Amino acid sequence: MSPDVRQDIRQVGVLGAGTMGNGIAQAFAAAGYPVIMRDIKPEYVDRGMATIAKSLERLTARGKLPGDARDATLARIRPTNG
Repeated sequence: MSPDVRQDIRQVGVLGAGTMGNGIAQAFAAAGYPVIMRDIKPEYVDRGMATIAKSLERLTARGKLPGDARDATLARIRPTNG
């Protein structure tokens, strides 16, 4: 991504908290972007957030991600349902 495009992105919206959606949300949040992850049912969003938390925990346990980065990544994701 060119530096000019990166400056224009202020927030990322992800529709769907399934396998692809939660992976996209995690990737953008890890890159420092605030993310809104939306799905139609609260349980879908909860499951997506749990999957992201588990993935980040695995990375932390393997020493590939510091604990504070894990917490910051999770804090950048705002789950919602519609």
